Amino acid sequence: MYLESDSGRISYKTFGHKSGKGIVFVHGFPFDKSMWDAQGEMLSRDHYVVTFDLRGHGESDAGSGQYLVEFIVDDLTAIMDHLGLQKVTVCGLSIGGYTALRALDREPSRFSGLILCNTKSAPDTNTAKLNRANQIKLILAGKKSLFAEEMARNLFAPESLGKNRTIVDKITAIMKSTDDKALIGTLIALAARMDMTESLSKISVPTLIITGDKDKVATIADAEAMNSRIPNSKFVLVHGAGHLSNLENPDEFNSAVVSFLKEHNL
Repeated sequence: MYLESDSGRISYKTFGHKSGKGIVFVHGFPFDKSMWDAQGEMLSRDHYVVTFDLRGHGESDAGSGQYLVEFIVDDLTAIMDHLGLQKVTVCGLSIGGYTALRALDREPSRFSGLILCNTKSAPDTNTAKLNRANQIKLILAGKKSLFAEEMARNLFAPESLGKNRTIVDKITAIMKSTDDKALIGTLIALAARMDMTESLSKISVPTLIITGDKDKVATIADAEAMNSRIPNSKFVLVHGAGHLSNLENPDEFNSAVVSFLKEHNL
């Protein structure tokens, strides 16, 4: 299914019936909405689950290739409007988490719960910005495959690289197939994102924070820092997982999500 927007078509998928409680999942970079398929199927009995592809990822059009996290928030709320969803729980991983934090800051009345996965509130450090610049140079030099392979080694826990090759290969293939213009545009958006740390204390909805114990991108310290600032938040550590905790250890991830939703009647 598609939503027409100023940037072109935004591809989205739904699970369950509209009578269920709404939850929207926002994927990480540079993946696509399929990373949430297992969670969509799992929650479809009691929830109306929505996933969508970020601009230039999966089946969404790349548009101009000039992106900001703010534009992803625009797409999120546009899909909610299109589907008639007034209030939902939002779950975001990595850039999806940055999007969720900004969406809640912009329109707090539209969200009933928040799940932050493998993400942080702080902006890029100078070192991280330089790393993104080097990634852009790789892509511009026609070395997207090398970019994707280096990303995979950094994203996944060592255990996953050794034992979970099906998932690693799938995610690597998705990264290699993502439009160059979208990769570069999103890397710039990541480097330019806002510092959301000061907004954490204003969050008034139940919040679950999840990260992998082997995540080198959004660390345990990053998760604990958010947990200390967000009222009514809970932090769950997923074992044997890197930056893609929902794929690397789905049992622990899913258990945490289901328990949180039930506890708060979301």
